This record gives sequence, C-alpha cells and structure tokens, in this order.
Amino acid sequence: MKKRILAAAAMLLCLPLGACEGKNQPARELTVFNLCEYMDPKAIEMFTLETGITIKYEEALTAEDMYTKYKAGGIDYDLLCTCDYMVRRLIAEGEVQPVDFSSFEYGKNIGQRYWDYATAYDPGNKYSLPYFWGTVGILYDTTKVHGPIDSWDVLFNGEYSGEIIMQNSMMDTYIVALKYLGYSLNTTDEAEIRAAQDLLVAQKPDVSAYLVDEARDEVVAGNATMAVVYSGEAYLGREYNPNLDYVIPKEGTELWIDSWLVTKNCKDPDAAKQFLDFLCREDVAQMNFEYIYYSTPNEAVLNGLSDEERADEALAPDPDSCQNSEICLQSDAATTELLNELWKELRGN
Repeated sequence: MKKRILAAAAMLLCLPLGACEGKNQPARELTVFNLCEYMDPKAIEMFTLETGITIKYEEALTAEDMYTKYKAGGIDYDLLCTCDYMVRRLIAEGEVQPVDFSSFEYGKNIGQRYWDYATAYDPGNKYSLPYFWGTVGILYDTTKVHGPIDSWDVLFNGEYSGEIIMQNSMMDTYIVALKYLGYSLNTTDEAEIRAAQDLLVAQKPDVSAYLVDEARDEVVAGNATMAVVYSGEAYLGREYNPNLDYVIPKEGTELWIDSWLVTKNCKDPDAAKQFLDFLCREDVAQMNFEYIYYSTPNEAVLNGLSDEERADEALAPDPDSCQNSEICLQSDAATTELLNELWKELRGN
C-alpha cells in the first residue's frame, strides 16, 4: 500500500478552468482523491490547461483514511488512487467501474510486468491502472551495523535495541513479522497472526519509535540505525546521506502497487479516462517520477534511466529480489477485525 506520505492532513486544491473552455460549453470537472504528495501539482495544472477540465484535488494520509472518507459519501469522488488490497476491496464492493485501458493512447507505456502483478487484485485488469509500485524493506546506516544486513532478524534479535524504527502502519508492521516467521502476509490463520503479535510485543522494548515518513528522516539524521520504510523513501534517504543502504530481506516482503480507479458514480467517465491516459504519457509520467522518486511502471520513463539507477533496488527493484515477496490482498473481514484489535493492543501497551 504504498506512497510518499509527507503531509499530516488532507489537502483540497481547486484549479481554475483552462483558457480553452468555450464560453457556451458546460464546465467539466473531476474530483480526484490521491495519496499525500503523490503527484506533481504542475501536472494537474498542465491537464487543465490542455483540456479545460477543472480538477478538484484532495489528498489522504493513508489508504484507510481515503476509504473511510470515500465511503462516508460526503463528496462525490470521480477518481481514486489507492493501494492493492484497497483496490481489491473496492472492486468487491462494487464501488468502481470497468475501464477499457486498451483504448488509451498512452496505456502501452505501462509495462506488461505490472499489468501481470495487478491481476492479483484485479483479475483481467478491468478496473485499475498501475501508477507507482515498490517494496517494503530496511533502510540502515552502514556505519552503525556490525555486518551485512540481509534478514528481518536484525529487527528482532535484540542486537540493535533502541536503534530501530518500525512503521506506524498496521499492515506494514504485521507484514514484517509474518514474513520473518515464514508465513504468508495474506494469511487468515489466527494462530499465525497471533504468533506475529507475540513477536511484535516482544520486540516493542527494542523499538525507539513507530513512524511513517519520519522513519526515513530519523535514519538520515543519525538518530536511528535502521527503519522499516517503503523503497521510494529509501532512495530519497540515500540522496541526503550516502552512508545509508536499503535491503529487501531474504525472507521476502510486500510488493505493493498503487493504482487508479474510476468510481461507480463518476460524473464524467470520458474525462476520467482522459485524465488517466494523460498520466500514462511519457512527459507527465516523467514529471511525477521526478517529483516522487518511487518505482514507476511506465517503461517509457524506465528506458531513460541510467544503468546505475536501473541497478538500484530502491528505485527499480530486480524481479529476482522479489521472488519471495507477495502483493497484499488482505480484505477478509474477520482477519481485518482481528488485526485491528491486535494493533490497538500493540500500540497501546
């Protein structure tokens, strides 16, 4: 589920109608709900100037926050960008409409590998358009560790007590524990989930903090030796501190994909499709990539990366390093309820 989360609250941005809108034509607009700081504002301005379609743009801190506000029904959203398991939930609930992505002028820029990944939560690629993707791993200071880091074990063996930051995110925290124990991150087995809980409770005295984007910043500043982060955050962290490195642990991790959806009540489906096709265009995808620096599924952008950038696990994860990884599909109601209860217990202890 994943995304550059830097803002602490939702933001609403209304852009003016482009000059190309005819005086006698009805105004066209889209209400777009995205994750925080997950699009270059200049791209939104460009779309409005090119098409005359006004964008009302709102951001959510997490996929869960987005889901709750969307389901509350106070605002009629036309487009959502959210994570894999939330895409699956929204499809199952009939909240989104199918889109013929083969009709897009620039849809071919999205590599087949990413369409294949997306079938895990969107069989047949009927509803969702891959936007950014990546992994969850460990960002660590190479000057402070005692040897190679290749396993989640460093978070649980007590060697770095007080020097560890975990994600302040329920799914991302349990994913780490489940994969370390050799379980699927999509398990619905209560015994396995409770074993992960026991591990996290035992680990808690060793954890200096549970954070989101600040996790990267704390390692950059030298206030922590290691942190669980999204791959894009690791790349940005190393830009500030060259002593940092990022690893996808050998036990495997979460391979996440954030995707766009057209809601079932979208007021202007043609405009929504036009916006999604626009996002696939090379120059626009390049703008967003350079604004976010998360792994992009847009091969027109990937083809322009240097050999060094292509070899970077934080920027362009190698398929081989993802072999033990899974896409999170967790939407089982009973399991979600159990995880919510255990998370409250963990964070409340």
